[in-house]
Amino acid sequence: NCLINYGVSFPMFSKIDVNGATAHPIYKYLKKELRGFPGSEIKWNFTKFLIDSKGNPSKRFSPLTKPEKMRKDIEKLLNA
Repeated sequence: NCLINYGVSFPMFSKIDVNGATAHPIYKYLKKELRGFPGSEIKWNFTKFLIDSKGNPSKRFSPLTKPEKMRKDIEKLLNA
């Protein structure tokens, strides 16, 4: 339980599949729109997807990408 272990108070969702035949439709869509490297499969936790104000996928970031490296892309969308 995240509340007990980490003290979080935000809503937690159930685990869902992000790859394979049983992948959740949102991840199927995101992977189709924004391919990763070397393929579209999500390789690890914390793959990040940047979505614009109209709900369109804009950019995909590696799990290793630090949030500060995303800043320019986020600001660009906020100022669009």
